[in-house]
Amino acid sequence: MRIEIVADVKTRLGESPMWDWRGERIYWADTLGGVIYSATVNGSELRAWDLPATVGSFGLRERGGAVLAMRSGLHFLDFDTGEIEFVAHPEPDYPDHTLNDGKVDRQGRFVFGSMDISESGPNAALYHLEADRAIERIESGITISNGPCWSPDGLTFYFADSLTPEIRAYDYDPVTGQLSNRRAFAPVLVSGGAADGATVDAEGGIWSAQAGSGLLVRYAPDGRVDRTVTMPVRFVTSVMFGGPKLDTLFVTSMARPLRRGDQLDPISRGSLFAVHDLGVSGLPEPLFRG
Repeated sequence: MRIEIVADVKTRLGESPMWDWRGERIYWADTLGGVIYSATVNGSELRAWDLPATVGSFGLRERGGAVLAMRSGLHFLDFDTGEIEFVAHPEPDYPDHTLNDGKVDRQGRFVFGSMDISESGPNAALYHLEADRAIERIESGITISNGPCWSPDGLTFYFADSLTPEIRAYDYDPVTGQLSNRRAFAPVLVSGGAADGATVDAEGGIWSAQAGSGLLVRYAPDGRVDRTVTMPVRFVTSVMFGGPKLDTLFVTSMARPLRRGDQLDPISRGSLFAVHDLGVSGLPEPLFRG
C-alpha cells in the first residue's frame, strides 16, 4: 500500500471527492472555502471554481457540470462558463441549517442531507432531487448528514449522522427512492472519531473516513471491520475510488479542525490524498440525470 499527496491546496474542509470516469478527472470541494477543484489523476491541470456560498457536496450531471448542495440551497454549476443556476431550497425557513453530504443513486437521483450548524438537535433531514427538480424528504431526525452510499446492487443504503457513534443501513427502493427498515450497521471504530464521508467498493465493502481518528475503515457487508488504513492526517473527511482502473482511493482532509482545542495536523493537512495498491476497486459513480 502506498499513500501520496495528489494536490496540496490546503482545503479548509475538503469534502465530496468525485471521480469523473468520462474525462478521467478527480473533483472535490472545499466546503468552507466555497470552491470546487478538479485535476487529473496525478494532480496536474488543476482547475477551480469559486462559489457564492459554502458547499456541502455535489454530484456530476449527465449533461455536464454538477448539481451542488450549498448553504443557499441546490444549484447547477456549468464547468465551462462557471455560471451557477439556482434550483430549489428544501429548508428555506432554517437559517442555522446548511446542505451537507450527498451522492447520486443508481437511478440518477441526487440524494443529499442537511445539517444543523449549531448542533442544537436532530432537526435536519435527508432528501432526494429528481430529474424534474422535484424534492422529497426521505428521512428526518438528523443533526449532521454524512456518508451516503449504496451497496453494489443499489438495494441497501448506508448513512451516518456524525453526532452518533454508528453507521446506519436502510433498505432502498430503487423505483421510488424511499427508505425503510432502518437499522444499526456498524459502530464508529475509535472513540472520539466521527463517521464522515463513505463509499462502497465493487466487492460490497464500505469505506468510511472517520474524522478525528485518521482512520479509513473498511466494513464487510455484514458490518465486520475488515481493514483499517491509517492516514498521515487525523482529520480525514471523505473517500472515493477513481483512476483509470477505479483502484485508487482518493481521500480529502481538512486544514483547520472545526472545534476549538483540536490540535492541528501536520503540514499535509487539507491535502487531497491517493491510496494505492489496496487490492480492491470501486464502481463508476452514477450521474445525475437532470
